[in-house]
Amino acid sequence: MTNAHCVKLASISWFFGFLVMLIYGLTVLMLRYCEQNVIDHYYCDLAPLIEISCSGTDAIELEIYILSFPVLFIPITIVIVSYIQIIATILRFQSSISRQKAFSTCSSHLTVVSIFYITPLSVYVFPTKGKNSNISKLLSLLYTVFTPFINPIIYSLRNKDINKPLQEIICAIKI
Repeated sequence: MTNAHCVKLASISWFFGFLVMLIYGLTVLMLRYCEQNVIDHYYCDLAPLIEISCSGTDAIELEIYILSFPVLFIPITIVIVSYIQIIATILRFQSSISRQKAFSTCSSHLTVVSIFYITPLSVYVFPTKGKNSNISKLLSLLYTVFTPFINPIIYSLRNKDINKPLQEIICAIKI
């Protein structure tokens, strides 16, 4: 991958990210709010804003649903296709130890990616009518707080330079 190609991909990602957020922002500006102005959520997310709106939200919910598909499914498709190619390559390894190490490395990444994509799918794509607000809060926390929190932990535990001192600290605490 050349630097120019990397800049193009990043620029396209940023452009479409800003475009989607601009659409969401303009959508929220068009909503009317009546008496209730307290959002029952951890942060000002789009779904709780729609819940407290007293204007019609069917068109906005359809817009969110339609925009969620490319925003979530294009990256998910790229990840799935990449993992199919990675797994096909790993299965061609001659050594079972090499295959085991490769699958071990991929499994931690796949776990984090799965948590990251499954939670926004369940919040933004699947129907939210009648969903418990506590479940929505928990799911939102999973992809906004838990995934970034656990990501460095998972990858740093695979690093021998970090793993060995950590084991020494744990052994020292046990004594």
